Amino acid sequence: MRWVWTLSGLCLLLHIVFALHFVHHWNQASVYVETARQTAEVFGVNWGGGMYVNYALLSLWMAEIAWWWLWPQSYQRRPRWLTVSWQAFLFFIFFNATVVFVNETLRWLGVLGTMFLLWMWWRPKRSLEKS
Repeated sequence: MRWVWTLSGLCLLLHIVFALHFVHHWNQASVYVETARQTAEVFGVNWGGGMYVNYALLSLWMAEIAWWWLWPQSYQRRPRWLTVSWQAFLFFIFFNATVVFVNETLRWLGVLGTMFLLWMWWRPKRSLEKS
């Protein structure tokens, strides 16, 4: 599981690097303006702060990967509130990226993906309650 999580984090890093390089040419103002445009299109608010949310996501994910590899025992003993908070944040990002900020065709795939994630999240709780 740690390898999958690490590979997923590296894919996010590549996604952001490629977007910065090929779309925005390393211009942070361009990223902010495009994020604000998309936010205004969906919510009617011209705000590019979602750019910082994405950078926070990347930073936190890289920190978690490092934590898991460098101090696995500490990582496994982390507080439950931290795990739940992190999963809620990831769910929020996933939902926005796959349902809110996409076209109609992709939105349905995002809804299915969201339902799958919810099922995966609730499934272990039910199985633990039965035993």
